[in-house]
Amino acid sequence: MTKKEIEERFQIPAAILEEYAGWNLCDSVGQVMDAWQYDDRDIERLSLIMTLHDIGFTKEETFEYMRLYLSERNTEQERLAMLNRRRSDSLDEIHFKEKQLDRLDYLRYEIQKNKEKKG
Repeated sequence: MTKKEIEERFQIPAAILEEYAGWNLCDSVGQVMDAWQYDDRDIERLSLIMTLHDIGFTKEETFEYMRLYLSERNTEQERLAMLNRRRSDSLDEIHFKEKQLDRLDYLRYEIQKNKEKKG
């Protein structure tokens, strides 16, 4: 499949495809007649890259995860540690947002309470 076909069929942004090709992690991506050709393994890897981006991994983290994922040695513990860090960061963000909502609700409550007193 060509880059354009991948973009259209799987809705993968061109920037992600460029990033993937630029990493030179996969020998299955080849240039044939000035057009990148992607196989099923590339599509699986691109799907994983999209997932990593969607869950908040930076480009650098995504590259490191993919480097580990494609390594010939067992890297499950290292990848699990990366995922656990991202999960912890996400929980911290959620808790921060919950505190913001509590404060927002308090301010709304104060306004409504004062409005009723004047009412």
